[in-house]
Amino acid sequence: MAVLTVNAGSSSLKLAAFASGASGLRVCGEAHYEADATDPSERLKFFMEQHAVAQPQLVAHRVVHGGARLTSSLRIDAAVEAEIERIAPLAPLHNPVALTWIRACRAVLGPDVPQVAVFDTAFYAQLPAVATTYALPQELSARHGLRRYGFHGLAHQAMCRRWQTLRPEIEGGGRVISFQLGAGCSVTASERGMARDTSMGFSPLEGLVMATRSGDVDPGLVTFLQRTEGLSAEEMGALLNHHSGLLGVSGLSGDMRRLLAADDPRARLAVALYCYRARKYLGAYLAVLGSADAILFGGGVGENAAAVRAGILDGLGWAGIDLDAAANLSTVGCEGRISTADSRTQAWVIPVDEAHILAQEALAVVAA
Repeated sequence: MAVLTVNAGSSSLKLAAFASGASGLRVCGEAHYEADATDPSERLKFFMEQHAVAQPQLVAHRVVHGGARLTSSLRIDAAVEAEIERIAPLAPLHNPVALTWIRACRAVLGPDVPQVAVFDTAFYAQLPAVATTYALPQELSARHGLRRYGFHGLAHQAMCRRWQTLRPEIEGGGRVISFQLGAGCSVTASERGMARDTSMGFSPLEGLVMATRSGDVDPGLVTFLQRTEGLSAEEMGALLNHHSGLLGVSGLSGDMRRLLAADDPRARLAVALYCYRARKYLGAYLAVLGSADAILFGGGVGENAAAVRAGILDGLGWAGIDLDAAANLSTVGCEGRISTADSRTQAWVIPVDEAHILAQEALAVVAA
């Protein structure tokens, strides 16, 4: 079976084609594009022509937010599509883009080709109540579905699955803290492949410092700015999502590569804050899990920025995490262990392969 996977993020697009057979999944073509104004239908046609991709018989879409109702991978029908659209305000940078691609695939490939939605939030559907509950009035939370949903589930799931194959002697992979560091950033604590806590919450805005997103801020700061600056809810959302994070602190860029190369005190502060916030979450999740068997890094920054990994793991020898400086520097864009041989907790770089997870989930849905 020919399977097309569509991973449309807030700043990039990844398309991949697989052939599914008795020996498993074989990649037939893949491409990574920066998000731009290109019409999705034309982009899809170009991809299929460029890579000589056969007519797909199945399409898998990464959908960031499934809300409280869409908690497992599902074949897309009118009801599923309507629910993705209904909860789009909860992930305004992502769900509308996913809907655009669902409709573009239908237009190009025809309505009879099954499409499957694979939800980032599904990995967190079984989080314990203490990790999902906000300290708000219960009736208000129930009315509006106010809870911590978690995001980047596919990326963390992919890293955990790969770790399980690397260390099969540890039951279910044991206790893992995984970092997905790209334009968006998150960290997840998992135990035997099940998520126990994660940094993103009701929206993908909560948690770590990101490229242009603020991460955690005092809610009182938000209401203060709305009053003193006269900002509407939409303007406040734009400030926190598009003009904050690394970009806001540095005043230069949200691109970690540029900040690491810059000889500028604001850039250095932005990088230091990024690492400090991640290190704080790492310490918190060591407490949640009671220790860790592995610290995993994935995503564009996590896989390529050795200085950032070193900054996050700095001073954690007390927790049994000892970085191998040489291995860390040499592990760029590839899989590898970056902790010393005697480190009680192993640290690894694991390139995230969301496309395989998407294809596997879609095949499982149609098989069922």
